[in-house]
Amino acid sequence: MNEIKWGIIGCGDVTEVKSGPAFNKVPHSKLVAVMRRDAVKAEDYAKRHGVPKWYSNASDLINDPEVNAIYIATPPLQHEEYTIAALAAGKPVYVEKPMALNGQAAQNMTNAAHKHGVKLVVAHYRRAQPLFLKIKSLLAANTIGEVRFVDLKMLQPKASNIIANSEENWRINPAISGGGLFHDLAPHQLDLMLYYFGEVKQFNGLANKKDPNEPVEDLVTGHILFENGVVFNGLWCFSAPENEQTDSCEIYGSKGKISFSIFGQFIKVNLKGEEETINFEHLPHVEQPMIEQVVAYFRGEGENPCSAEEALKTMKLMDGFTGKNN
Repeated sequence: MNEIKWGIIGCGDVTEVKSGPAFNKVPHSKLVAVMRRDAVKAEDYAKRHGVPKWYSNASDLINDPEVNAIYIATPPLQHEEYTIAALAAGKPVYVEKPMALNGQAAQNMTNAAHKHGVKLVVAHYRRAQPLFLKIKSLLAANTIGEVRFVDLKMLQPKASNIIANSEENWRINPAISGGGLFHDLAPHQLDLMLYYFGEVKQFNGLANKKDPNEPVEDLVTGHILFENGVVFNGLWCFSAPENEQTDSCEIYGSKGKISFSIFGQFIKVNLKGEEETINFEHLPHVEQPMIEQVVAYFRGEGENPCSAEEALKTMKLMDGFTGKNN
């Protein structure tokens, strides 16, 4: 594949700035078609973004002979169906996180990629961003010594400003999202833990619904013991008071600590009581670094930046924390 000619399935809010424009900014990449079930909105998106073709049926986009790669940006409910259909058509797929509704659906997608021998990448795009690559390099350099444990807290009020906007609040409809806001935000966090610390030895968690008016759990705890001995403790609460809003991850080592915000722009390194802050600029299109790696992979010029097998591990952690694998 010389030029990657993309078709987007699900051109909603996430594609407006985070990802969509990047497909035309990366070398050897071009956005040629978009699909949304609402034909009026699909046409509007195509006109505003200068996309030559638009569809209201996913099958029509998948079978467009000009489209040679598919980006799936629908809610998780459709990820499995559209991914498998695209793979069966011989089109490599870049699918949004979470990979699917649950671990079984993610396994089905993984199996389909192997069956058809077609490339599949999951959009855990923080792996490619400078801030998180810097943390990985600090850990590799043993900056804080041998890592002992990780403490992550995500406390958000019901009206959180880090939740992506959407026309309908599908993120708290488990039939569409797989769960609540935990399923929307935790994939970023858990994937980074796997990226940094490797294979999991054992894990468990608890989930509880503290708001009786909501259909999904808004309180989740998770614990991981990695093969290398690192212990992870995570707490997610999406009904916290506004003045207690927290997005923090602290990695403790034998010599110091690395602190950062998953949805922020800084790293703090504390050694012997002295703290250094490293700031990063906000990326105009947060998925562009990942899309660059995906394009290179699809062109046979690089490795898979986040394979189905890797993303499946994140889905299994989420299922385990919320009791969905029992």
